[in-house]
Amino acid sequence: MADTKKKEPAAAPKPADPAKKAAGAGKKKSLSKKLPAVPESVLKRRKKRDAKRAAKLKVSLKKRAEQFKKRKEIFKRAEQYVKEYRCKERDEIRLARQAKHKGNYYIPGEARLAFVIRIRGVNQVAPKVRKVLQLFRLKQINNGVFVKLNKATINMLRICEPYITWGYPNLKSVRDLIYKRGFAKIKLQRIPITSNSIIEKKLAKSNVICVEDLIHEIYTVGPNFKYASNFLWPFKLNTPTGGWRKKTTHYVEGGDFGCREAKINHLLRKMI
Repeated sequence: MADTKKKEPAAAPKPADPAKKAAGAGKKKSLSKKLPAVPESVLKRRKKRDAKRAAKLKVSLKKRAEQFKKRKEIFKRAEQYVKEYRCKERDEIRLARQAKHKGNYYIPGEARLAFVIRIRGVNQVAPKVRKVLQLFRLKQINNGVFVKLNKATINMLRICEPYITWGYPNLKSVRDLIYKRGFAKIKLQRIPITSNSIIEKKLAKSNVICVEDLIHEIYTVGPNFKYASNFLWPFKLNTPTGGWRKKTTHYVEGGDFGCREAKINHLLRKMI
């Protein structure tokens, strides 16, 4: 049989008591008032962090401005050096033409810079020769160094001549050697020259702050040549393409050792 009982209608919701509502609101307000404030240690930490960030930003902006200023100075120096090299080259050509026009000969000034390469090993080396090679920092075969030519160094070159070959490098050779094979000597370590800051840290007192300054100081044999040359680690070169001709014979006689004047540039092209 079907259920004949009728369902009773749902009871209507009772109206909210305004007194209870007011009490709940007051309780919420009291809870919000009782919420703890930010701890003082956290505020101090935030303040310290913001101050540190502002100081760091200030230092970075100052550093960037200095770098921009330094870069401009480096470009100016490089332009000045290029102008100097061109003027020197034109003067040489002009003097040679003048001499030819007057029926004379132009003899250029004596070279002041030499590049010395060791070509023989340690076997049967006399103590005096060994010491000279040590003073030139030529401790391995195919090591090369820049040397300032004067009476003392020329006499030293004569002592160890059978073990070395040397000549007068031009600007291109000096530039290629430093850019392609140049390493710095910092704290007795061989460090690659990857930026101007490495040079500036070591040679700022000598007014050498970039690679172009270093090239100029060496090529012109300037007043700070000693520091610039000592800053560079002895160059490690390859055996020349095609090999040596005869190490035990002088260059004049068709061999390899001894002075080859400007022909050293052709040899360096094959060794860099």
